[in-house]
Amino acid sequence: MSIRINQNKCIGCKRCCDSCPGTLIDIQNNKACMLYPKDCWGCASCVKECPVGAIDFFLGADIGGNGSTMHVEGKGDILNWQITKPDGETKIITINRKDSNKY
Repeated sequence: MSIRINQNKCIGCKRCCDSCPGTLIDIQNNKACMLYPKDCWGCASCVKECPVGAIDFFLGADIGGNGSTMHVEGKGDILNWQITKPDGETKIITINRKDSNKY
C-alpha cells in the first residue's frame, strides 16, 4: 500500500509530514513528497490530514480495493472520503473527523 501526492494540489502546509508516524513525508520545493513510498505503512494519516485532497491512498487487492484510490476532502469536522475504482466509478463516504479512526 502506498500514497501518491499530487504536486499541483499540494500547498506545502506540512500537515502530512507532521501526521506521518514513519516520518516518510518531506517538503521539497515547498511541496510534500515521499522519497520511499514502499516504506509507507498504509495508515492513511496523511490522507486524512491533507486540507486540499492532494494525497491519494491506493487501496490494494489485499484489503479489497483492487486498485482503487481514496482521497479525503472536507471542511471542519466533516470529511468526504472519495473512493475511485479502476473503472472510474466513484463512491463518497461522509464521516465526522472525530470518528475517522473508526474506519
